Amino acid sequence: MILEVDAQARERAADEVSDHVGSYSSAQASALATLLAATAASEEENSAREAELHALIELASTGYVDLDHLSPLREIVLGDLPPQLRDYVSDLLEG
Repeated sequence: MILEVDAQARERAADEVSDHVGSYSSAQASALATLLAATAASEEENSAREAELHALIELASTGYVDLDHLSPLREIVLGDLPPQLRDYVSDLLEG
């Protein structure tokens, strides 16, 4: 559902990732992080992007996610984001 056309569906999918973060294996967490980072980098809807970034923060807390998985976030122009989302991206990229 993370790749759905509908932004609300993408937002719900990211929320579900956050809800189940403790149940993922290291391979699942790193794969989800890579997918979410790529999705967040191209996301146009701020509410969906916020959910995707929040899910990334939750996944990063597992210890299974490293900066390589988050590299697509470097494509985001921070100045184009609301302040809260800038903080999410900065926190993720700074580790």
